[in-house]
Amino acid sequence: MTVSRDLLRQGTVLLSAILALVGSFIGSGAAGGTPIQNASGGALAADATPIAPGGPAFAIWTPIYAGLVLYAIWQFLPRQKTDPRQRRLGYAVAASLLLNAAWILSVQFDLLWLSVPVIVLLLAVLVWIFLIVLDTRPGSLVETVLVDGTLGLYLGWVCVATAANITAVLVAAGFTGFGLSPDVWGVVVIAVAGLVGVLLAVVGRGRLTPTLALCWGLAWVAVARLTGDLLSTPTAVAAIVAVVAVVAVTVVLRVPAPRRLNAAEPVRA
Repeated sequence: MTVSRDLLRQGTVLLSAILALVGSFIGSGAAGGTPIQNASGGALAADATPIAPGGPAFAIWTPIYAGLVLYAIWQFLPRQKTDPRQRRLGYAVAASLLLNAAWILSVQFDLLWLSVPVIVLLLAVLVWIFLIVLDTRPGSLVETVLVDGTLGLYLGWVCVATAANITAVLVAAGFTGFGLSPDVWGVVVIAVAGLVGVLLAVVGRGRLTPTLALCWGLAWVAVARLTGDLLSTPTAVAAIVAVVAVVAVTVVLRVPAPRRLNAAEPVRA
């Protein structure tokens, strides 16, 4: 009975990865649909809000999707069938993949309001996954890179995407900012994203990939506000400061006071 449940878990993860990959193909516009940045009236375009990252930022989905698909295949191997770590991660990863596809569909069908609870739930699931990763140990370098690394990138990017998504929905709904300028709101939201990045670094004890993905997104927010159609120097400066702060905290946490390292301690991704 246990083996059957394990096989069901493995199959669910693999099927979810396939559905997410199909969803990303549709969302990119490659299948003839509307690219995400043009869907929902362009609410998620690079110049739609002060928090929107520049277009090239979304290239990060390539390594994320590649890693998730490889993970889905890797976890299907017989050796991973009864692995305690994969038993804890499996359905959570599958849920994140299905929520990812649901988010794409909500935007493609112009249900922009629905994209907010979906991406917030996706972020919550990824935080849950992050805590599982922190509470367990990878069995090999391959697992460290493929599982911890990919899921870290996924979480870091979705942190930025959640802030951008909520801001886009508010702007599309006609939110005026209670009289505060877009520059002020841009700085506030970026500051919150930066604090989230610092929190991830502290809780993750200097994990690299969440920091890399989050800072990648914030850096492209800065580029878009300095060179795009929607300029905002205060928001760009705030994004740069946030990147420096998150990187600095991560580096400090990865270089603690001199101590004798346990040779069996895995590399933290």
